[in-house]
Amino acid sequence: MIKPLRRRQTIGLVAAAIALAGFGAPAFASQDDDGDSYRHGKLFMITNAATGNVVQVYSRAANGPATLIASVASGGSGSGAGLGSQGAVALSGSGRYLFVVNAGSNTLSTFEVRDNALVLKSTVNTGGIRPTSVTENDGLVYVLNVPNGGTGAGNNVVGFRNTKGVLTPLIDGTRALADATQPAQVSFDRDGEALIVSERAATQLVTYGVRNDGTLSASATTTPSPGAVPFGFAITNRNVAVVSEAGTSSASSYKIGGKDAPWLQLVTPALGNGQGAACWVAVTPNGRFAYTANAAASNVSAYGVDGKGAVTLLNAQAGFTSNNGALDMAVTRDGRQLHVFASRTPQQIVSFSIGHDGSLTRLGALNVTAGAGLVAN
Repeated sequence: MIKPLRRRQTIGLVAAAIALAGFGAPAFASQDDDGDSYRHGKLFMITNAATGNVVQVYSRAANGPATLIASVASGGSGSGAGLGSQGAVALSGSGRYLFVVNAGSNTLSTFEVRDNALVLKSTVNTGGIRPTSVTENDGLVYVLNVPNGGTGAGNNVVGFRNTKGVLTPLIDGTRALADATQPAQVSFDRDGEALIVSERAATQLVTYGVRNDGTLSASATTTPSPGAVPFGFAITNRNVAVVSEAGTSSASSYKIGGKDAPWLQLVTPALGNGQGAACWVAVTPNGRFAYTANAAASNVSAYGVDGKGAVTLLNAQAGFTSNNGALDMAVTRDGRQLHVFASRTPQQIVSFSIGHDGSLTRLGALNVTAGAGLVAN
């Protein structure tokens, strides 16, 4: 069943109508452009420390590296090791809430992003073991649990409803994933109609339909990956999924369908970048550019995305992290910057400006103590 238009979609249609009427608006304006200091120009990561997970808050600069401004305990513990996932940290569509996984304590924390503060609102059990990825759409939250790195039994996705920062589990909100598939990421599509999971060992993507009550369809649709080890993915404003494939260091694109079409319709299959271990993906708000973080090559590749969802390789070596890896990435909501977490010693957040042609210009790097996840507002 196709769900009715959600509030965010309605707002988008009204904004489009205003623009067409000639009033105009900034291309990447925030829905809540109220000038709150923590809600604009910030980066959020987690330390994933086993002794206590901590959210690190960084302020980004126009022409230089980011700066650490706050450290806030999550109320849970991390795994103390790499999560092998994308999406360990997520912002709500409104930007008011931040969700972080606590892989060591099997919990999920929700923060309210306030004026000059990040406030912990709740820490809840995830209904599984070792949460690694989280996603939100219109108050609906799903978390991915991956015991033993996904090499055995117990993989699942579990749904919650967010009410002012407090998460309530959905009745019938759990769906089991196949054993030993090594899932790496969970994410809603652009409209909140589908929930997608990448499975590295199974070399496939799994898609559930989202019902009106927030629960998932009883069964999932599986889509074989044309490249080996599908890992991270990001959804463009045209509802195109750009997926990285670590084994072939490539990117594929899929048009996301709906009721009368296959959920994932392959557009571009496994376009290689000639680097190594393309794992994490980020896309610009205008949907024109996608970037893969190549963990083995310590660099970033830039891809172009056309109106039909086809991707082309623009620059295999668009940006470098000085041989200290390239993992989680985040594009700022104004589309002007890309930030990359480099996990090797010294750990750094490497910042780039994004040109009109998708090119990257290095702004600088900040030494950090962090473990996983990276989002920007």
